[in-house]
Amino acid sequence: MRHKRRARLGAAAAGALAMVTVLLGPVTNYASESVPGWVRNPWVAWTIFGSLALSAVLLGLLSRYLDGEAAPSGPLTHVEAATTAGLSSLRAPHVVPDRVRGREPELEHLARLLRAPAGRFAVLSGVGGIGKTTVAATLCAEARNAGYTVFWVHWRNQADLAKHLTQVALACGLPVSALERANAGHENLPDVVWQQLVVAHKWLLVIDDADETGMIGPGSEKIRDYRGWIRPEGGTARPRRRFRRPRPGLLLVTSRDTSTDTWGPCAEVVRLGPLTVHAAAQVLLDTAPRAGTLREAEALAARLGGLPLALRSTSDYLAKPTSRFQTFMAYRSALMEDMRSLLGSADPNAADPEVARQTVRHTWELSLDQLGSEGYALARPLLRLLALFGEAPIPLSLITTDLLQTAVRQTVDQGALDAVLAGLNRYGLLGVPDALATHNGARTITLDPLVRQINIIALAEESADPLRWHSAVARSLMQAVADVRATGRPGWAMARVLAPHAPLLLGGQDPQLPMRDARRTVEDLGEVLKEAGLSAERLALCQIQLTIDNRLLGPEHPDTLGSRDRLAGVLLELADYRQAVELHRESLHIRERTLGADHPDTRTSRANLESAVAAFRQRQPPLP
Repeated sequence: MRHKRRARLGAAAAGALAMVTVLLGPVTNYASESVPGWVRNPWVAWTIFGSLALSAVLLGLLSRYLDGEAAPSGPLTHVEAATTAGLSSLRAPHVVPDRVRGREPELEHLARLLRAPAGRFAVLSGVGGIGKTTVAATLCAEARNAGYTVFWVHWRNQADLAKHLTQVALACGLPVSALERANAGHENLPDVVWQQLVVAHKWLLVIDDADETGMIGPGSEKIRDYRGWIRPEGGTARPRRRFRRPRPGLLLVTSRDTSTDTWGPCAEVVRLGPLTVHAAAQVLLDTAPRAGTLREAEALAARLGGLPLALRSTSDYLAKPTSRFQTFMAYRSALMEDMRSLLGSADPNAADPEVARQTVRHTWELSLDQLGSEGYALARPLLRLLALFGEAPIPLSLITTDLLQTAVRQTVDQGALDAVLAGLNRYGLLGVPDALATHNGARTITLDPLVRQINIIALAEESADPLRWHSAVARSLMQAVADVRATGRPGWAMARVLAPHAPLLLGGQDPQLPMRDARRTVEDLGEVLKEAGLSAERLALCQIQLTIDNRLLGPEHPDTLGSRDRLAGVLLELADYRQAVELHRESLHIRERTLGADHPDTRTSRANLESAVAAFRQRQPPLP
């Protein structure tokens, strides 16, 4: 059939040549003999020359077409039938939400890339449970409506991937003979597959859950070299010459691996983060509209960290008429006490990877298992340790080999620690800023609040001595504050970053840490914040300290009274005179009752109140 087509094209070219010969006749005469009368007409002459130019263009295009095989010029209408008949495993999931909340920018970006890949492929990356599969399935639905042929491959192993991508190539018109040559070892199978895909068009191929990036292959091929199964549009295979370039296809991979180094320079890595509070609240309301108001849904969504998997699990729970908690607020309150069962961390079938992906705690454990298999055995203990810090950016300088060694009781070198931090960041389990990025002048790492809470639960279940881990964190904070105190002005930026973590020292969880030392450390940090003029940070620290003292020591304890006075002093600095007066008056009443009117502390308290009242009346800060 190919030879017949070439013969027909050759005949067409010969006809075109004959036509040009006829047209050239008058011109030859014009150049060598007398000029025919009709040539003197300019309209006739221009028509002849225009015909010659058009003929030359047609001959050039026909020549290029005859040099190579023509690519398909229409959509692959036969592919959908083949998929339905024998390739049902390649069909994309049809169960997608009616509306995907908060992912409009990512979907628009992927849609543009689908229309014009320009030699690129897409990677949807992010922590487990962030909604990568949902976004990919939504794009598939949009692509199918736009006339694209959609293939969906769920990653399991190299052999399974090879089988499915070969099926995709066959559905796109790969001759069986080409496959036989590859199976016989005469050609490289990935090259054969991609040579066929590059001449097909209007297709979307999704490889879902490609988390084990080092195992994709074939063999030990690295993805970024584009000689294996993952390639940009066209890959390294050279497409044959084509008469008309068809609309290309797009490869989309979903993975927990967020590293651009893994995917190479041709990858368009789209990293998914948590949903905004408003979008997350809408997800809850979509499934459980009777569970409460938008404001209440936003409060619960913030508690769940905007993680789509947690939002879906929660909304499904609230929508069931038999659930113990029926409102957003009731569920949020219960979550404080029973997160382990409400978020499925105790699912009895969690050993099954597919079940684990659908439970909030275990979807992250899969990433830790993967890091362990790659040689990062310290990934799990380090994540547990980081969870013990406060819900704020953690100074990178606190994450030392000594800290980790104290917790795990084994030798840790700096290279291993750096590699584990990079691995946790690559799988989206923590955020490590760029080397030039700082938080208030200090480099930090961040941990998702829900990841933090789940890992605290896991540590309590796994460790025979969790207090040792708390002690390691507390002593690290104490040393950091001592360093800041000794540094002076250069340490002010670090003092601001340490402030949200300092209240951990007052929690009373560590019997190895005397309360007096813990209080002195917090007070020293407060003094540094005062010197730096960081009144807002000092206010938050004093408020937390007073709350803890009231709970642990009681409102009349001398240390609690001191905390109340310090808080009143900060409020005066911030011109909140009314609240400062109330706190000083409360302290004076307690001291008069417990110490007497003439006690030195009582007289000091009375002077503080008089100063605050004077400032309140004058509406100006007191003299220093």
